[in-house]
Amino acid sequence: MFRNFAVDQRIAVIYLQALAKTQHYSHFQMEDFTSRLLEHDASILGLKELVKDSRNMSKQEQASSLLSALTGGGGFAGLGALGSASASATMQQIRGTDPKHPLHVQMHNPTSTRAALVALTGRVLIAFVVVSALSALFDEKGMGRGLGMNSGSKHIQQAQDTSNVSFEDVKGVEEAKAELQEIVLYLKNPAKFTRLGGKLPRGLLLTGPPGTGKTLLAKAIAGEAGVPFFFSSGSQFEEVYVGLGAKRIRELFEAAKKKSPCILFIDEIDAVGGTRKLKDQSALKMTLNELLVQMDGFEDNSGVIVIGATNLMEALDEALLRPGRFDKHITVPLPDVGGRKEILEMYAKKTKLDPNVDLNILARGTTGFSGADLYNLMNQAALKASVDGLSSITMSVLEFAKDKILMGAERKTAVITKETAKCTAYHEAGHALVAVLTDGAMPIHKATIMPRGQSLGMVTMLPEGDQTSQSLKQMKAMMDVAMGGRVAEELIFGRDETTSGAMSDISNATRIARNMVTKYGFSDEIGLVNYGGSTGEEHASEETRTKIDAEVKKLTDASYKRAKDLLSRYSKKHHLLAKTLLEYETLTGDEVRQLISKGAKPKRPVINKNGGARGNGEVLTGGKTRLSGLGRDAT
Repeated sequence: MFRNFAVDQRIAVIYLQALAKTQHYSHFQMEDFTSRLLEHDASILGLKELVKDSRNMSKQEQASSLLSALTGGGGFAGLGALGSASASATMQQIRGTDPKHPLHVQMHNPTSTRAALVALTGRVLIAFVVVSALSALFDEKGMGRGLGMNSGSKHIQQAQDTSNVSFEDVKGVEEAKAELQEIVLYLKNPAKFTRLGGKLPRGLLLTGPPGTGKTLLAKAIAGEAGVPFFFSSGSQFEEVYVGLGAKRIRELFEAAKKKSPCILFIDEIDAVGGTRKLKDQSALKMTLNELLVQMDGFEDNSGVIVIGATNLMEALDEALLRPGRFDKHITVPLPDVGGRKEILEMYAKKTKLDPNVDLNILARGTTGFSGADLYNLMNQAALKASVDGLSSITMSVLEFAKDKILMGAERKTAVITKETAKCTAYHEAGHALVAVLTDGAMPIHKATIMPRGQSLGMVTMLPEGDQTSQSLKQMKAMMDVAMGGRVAEELIFGRDETTSGAMSDISNATRIARNMVTKYGFSDEIGLVNYGGSTGEEHASEETRTKIDAEVKKLTDASYKRAKDLLSRYSKKHHLLAKTLLEYETLTGDEVRQLISKGAKPKRPVINKNGGARGNGEVLTGGKTRLSGLGRDAT
């Protein structure tokens, strides 16, 4: 093993000692080993005589005699004398007594990993306590302001001397405005209301869906009364330090009292005023408790009207809703058809509309839109008209914007095969035909096989007016329309060729049926019982749940049968509607009704002459092309 490198006395001694320890002498060759040793240090002349004398020895005896000779022990005085200087140097190197070859000693630290982690945790805790104490001290003494550490008052919005919003700027919520008129009168002339000992509510809670104008109403009150307006958000009170939320509440009310009479508006108050639970953090409880005390405690907040806004009134703590705090609750609902027209007219004054635009039609077709949705509609229409180079906003542009909000953006670059387009057309035609021919179904707004969002096609329906309730007939009609897509696929392509496209339709039909059974009392078997909860079965027994499932399946099966009978009876109209969808891609509600009743196709150019297929022709015909951005070939 020493044929590739030279061996000096130090290496030889180490190697021989290792052999003696392990007793692995099978690879030891005396002559080869000593020849390499002589190549490094020819002064050790006694090695040659040692090799001659050891030829009759075993390998173990040879190695032992050589080790004794090199270290100066054993009966080989001649070798020790001849190489005494070299041997002495070797021993110094081995024992670490040579300054050039020190003996390195490393002490092992027995400290365990667990002890190290405990020590580290202790240091971190001490550092956290020190930093927290210093931060609290700086904040209390006001020293953090100069060091850029002040976080106690930055959330307080400077009071506006007056708001430039009036009730004329708030449209579509006339009942809510009427409720707030007395607050305006009180702020203008407090003595008129207090002369008989009466007191106005200290707090007003505005509730309702998002985008209905709750914040705008609060600004309008301040603008009408001409008083300062403070604004804050429920999420701005809490930060990392415990007690900071309560401190900010105190600062906010102190600032408001200095500007009294004034309005203090807290938006999204459910973030700080939610129902208290035992498991809540103490900081959250402290913030809410401070808000409760400031609104109705020992100190008088006369002249400070607190207005809160939330979309989740049911999430608020009961103590916050009691008389003396938020003792007047005003609902701000979605605008009705008249309110929507007023909102559209207000936004129309800020844009340039085409004279042929009929806002009455647009208001009737935007059921369920909030004020924010209507603003978005007008804004998108203005942007679309600008991109198209139009001089004004036309009705077609407004319809485009409405469809984009209701159905999503068109995916005109989507690659659709003829088979997929045909399946989608018959599926949507099934929905549309059932909707038109079923009594109680909502009128069709549009039917399309143009991919939008995550959908390959859809049929949208809008009620003729604002609805506050639904009848049993209307619910059954909604289920039948939902089943129309799956039934159409089965009748045209066969059960084995039906697709998963009806998943959301089946889900909607099942949801309606379950609500009919568990919440609306439309099941003779279950009776007039409301089981509540998200699924309507939380408080039902196992036997009742079985009955509920049976009743739900009974309703969905009946709906499936009605849809199948109708589509089978009007098969020709179904085929005509599907083929027309493949040609025109999108049909309005009037075009669908004209096609079904009179067989009249739209009087406009055909859009698609490829059987509904869309996209790259090479992809559809199997040609080879590279998909941009994907980095792979599609064949």
